[in-house]
Amino acid sequence: MNLAYIFKLSQELKDYFNKDFLDLSQYPILADLFSKLYANKSITDKILSCILDENTIDDSASKTLQLIRRKQKKLEQDIKNKLNNMLHSSTYAKCIQENIVTIRNDRFVIPVKEEYRSQIKGFIHDISNAGSTVFIEPISVFEMNNELNSLKKEEELEIDKILQELTKLFYPYVEELQLDVDLIGKLDFIFAKAKFSKSMQATTPLINNKKEIHLKNARHPFINQDKVVPISLDLGSDFSVLLITGPNTGGKTVTLKTVGLLTCMACSGLNIPCDENSSIYVFDAIFADIGDDQSILDSLSTFSSHMLNIVEIIKHATEHSLILVDELGSGTDPLEGSNLAISILDYFKTIGSLTIATTHYQELKQYALVTDGFENASVEFDVSTLSPTYKLLVGIPGKSNAFEISRKLGLDEAIITKAQSLMTSSQVDIENLLKNIYDNKSLIEKEKTKISQELERVTSLRKSLEKENEDLKRQEEDLIHNAKIKARNILLEAKEDANQMIKEMNSLTSRQDLESARNTLNTKIKNISLVDNINHNDNDDSTDSKDILDAKDIKPHMEVFITNLGQNGVVLSHVSKSNEVQVQVGNLKMNVAIKYLKLPNISVKNNSSLAINNLKNSYHSKTKTIKSEINVIGLNVEEAIFVVDKFLDDALLSKLQTVRIVHGKGTGKLRNRYSSIFKKSSSC
Repeated sequence: MNLAYIFKLSQELKDYFNKDFLDLSQYPILADLFSKLYANKSITDKILSCILDENTIDDSASKTLQLIRRKQKKLEQDIKNKLNNMLHSSTYAKCIQENIVTIRNDRFVIPVKEEYRSQIKGFIHDISNAGSTVFIEPISVFEMNNELNSLKKEEELEIDKILQELTKLFYPYVEELQLDVDLIGKLDFIFAKAKFSKSMQATTPLINNKKEIHLKNARHPFINQDKVVPISLDLGSDFSVLLITGPNTGGKTVTLKTVGLLTCMACSGLNIPCDENSSIYVFDAIFADIGDDQSILDSLSTFSSHMLNIVEIIKHATEHSLILVDELGSGTDPLEGSNLAISILDYFKTIGSLTIATTHYQELKQYALVTDGFENASVEFDVSTLSPTYKLLVGIPGKSNAFEISRKLGLDEAIITKAQSLMTSSQVDIENLLKNIYDNKSLIEKEKTKISQELERVTSLRKSLEKENEDLKRQEEDLIHNAKIKARNILLEAKEDANQMIKEMNSLTSRQDLESARNTLNTKIKNISLVDNINHNDNDDSTDSKDILDAKDIKPHMEVFITNLGQNGVVLSHVSKSNEVQVQVGNLKMNVAIKYLKLPNISVKNNSSLAINNLKNSYHSKTKTIKSEINVIGLNVEEAIFVVDKFLDDALLSKLQTVRIVHGKGTGKLRNRYSSIFKKSSSC
């Protein structure tokens, strides 16, 4: 049964991993493990159809088993019927204790009163505890019970045979089964790690080879994540021995355990509850002396139990070890204990191990202040509330706070004053120095926290601005894209209009129809230009509406900017009833609607003469290139009319006095046509 479940579980795992919502390329390691799982559906279905549970084989497992059980049920019913007849018979009514058929020693029996046991012939299989009832198998069902037991033996033999046959199904797949067991174990461990990591909001630490520990906002894995106070520390880069001091119940031991547990977790391939970019070194061993192993039976005091652990650590520690020691040197004379602790820590530093130790000794704090490779740390304590904050402050030696705490608890001031007077001047100076260091460092830490919060706000604001900038760029790109599409559509429409106009002109024969077609085309061109100018002016108005001039503000001789010309000019007249004024731009004078007038634009000042010069240059360029003669021989009247019109327009702009048109003789229609054209031109 268990073997079948291995195949069944393998199939379920493969089905889960091959779901459509998973991108298998993102899980190469898992994909390799899942791909190696072996499942055999036919064997699984066969086993599960034959075996209902650990103790039951289904009747359909074999035809023989089905036949045997059918005989058993029929024989059992026959026995029960025969015994029930005896129970309800008037002959045996007085002999029967209860009207029930029961089983003793796998044989059907009836309960008979002790005093009537001789009245019923049969075999006694059991007697009640009180001795008032005997369980007799009547002689009439003896053979039937024998036959029933025989069938049960046959059933057992058939079940054994079935199990053997089912077991043989797995013989060719022994290696696959073993592989499945190993793979399922690995996958179970991987998913358990993931679930555990998710519950702690853990991250994957960086593994370094520099023998350093860098923890950022590390949290003890077994303390409620909503209440735990994170700690941050760096060990191994600037110093190899960290000495933590502070009051009892302040969190010194928790800090040791947090570092030890997180290091063990990281070395075991587990994610750790800390911020990203935390880094761990894979140590060859992690030694810890935490707690008190004193024993009366073993004659071990507190100091002796600690020292036995230290001796073992010294024997096995290497330069690649992490050592965690709680209350180093405690339990003996303070002077001897502090000196012994300094010597032990110096030894750990010499061999290159990374060490974190807690202590209450003042001498150790002073030693760490002046010794390279050592660093003080403390757990913060709020004297005003007489409670620890559990914050780890690296670089700050802890204060005893004994006098302040005693004063808060109500100890007589005279006693506290007497105690303070007993301290030597050097002790007072050192205590004051430590107090100043502690206070300054605490202030720095608070400022650092504020700066970090402000930095987070600035970073958030910068990201928000970057997102807005990206949105604006995207909108700009969309506007440009839409403008290009609009321009393309206009060109396509203009091309279609031109093609349609050409087709219509080709079909026209009279001069009047051609003139009408040309006027229609000119009207369309003017409309397009007018729409473009209006759009342009509307955009200008929307962007510079504050510069638009009111009629009452426009006076003669004032300088203005003409939006539809894009040039500065000078007003020559008052505003007319049609809301127009005469404006001079360079040497040109023209009437302009006041809606196109704005305050003068400095950027285009003095550019009116440049525009006029450009117009003149264009005119002189046309004068230089125009010819006084055109040849239209071979063209019919319809084809020649466009060529002649263009030629005459250019000649008029170039102020040519005389022109010559060369044409063929033909039927004279072209000559007559030209004559009428010249008459109209001369009248214009």
